Amino acid sequence: MKITNAEFCGVFVEQKLLPADGLPEIAIVGRSNVGKSSLINKLANRKGLAKSSSTPGKTRTINYYKMNQQWYLVDLPGYGYARVSKTERARWGKLIEQYLLQRKTLRGVILLVDIRHAPSENDVLMKEWLSHNQIPHLVVATKSDKISRGARQKHLNIIKKELNLPADDIPLCFSSQTGEGTEALLTLLSEIF
Repeated sequence: MKITNAEFCGVFVEQKLLPADGLPEIAIVGRSNVGKSSLINKLANRKGLAKSSSTPGKTRTINYYKMNQQWYLVDLPGYGYARVSKTERARWGKLIEQYLLQRKTLRGVILLVDIRHAPSENDVLMKEWLSHNQIPHLVVATKSDKISRGARQKHLNIIKKELNLPADDIPLCFSSQTGEGTEALLTLLSEIF
């Protein structure tokens, strides 16, 4: 699959306001500052489509991006950012949970983890929650350009162990800087649809 048309469709804070056109959706989840916006921009081959920030916790809404006029890539608020109130974190959590459980057009979830670090407690909880609720998901290890190729397997093994992934389930390495993993991820997304 190649994305030839990508457009930002809006930000939403309530389920009832989400697009109602019935197009299939793929959601992106991950901790704050894991590279969700960079991944969206790289897949769409368009700089600045999704706004990235050096300040974690910037995405506080559900952000919709329409791809090829056929499906949506949905950026959910990042979790685990400490500089927001407990009330705000709880609101994000409820928003994410309602979306993931109730959205009929959701086809799957991309769970992003930073390859340089062991998955956080929140990453583990998200993976377990997705599995428990039988929501199809794919683990993508971002920022793969930040570690050497020789060290990569060690980092992937840590991710597999912490997330309790099956032996044959290897996280997809992705770099928004080099483009590594872009074609593989687009191929996997096309298979979902």
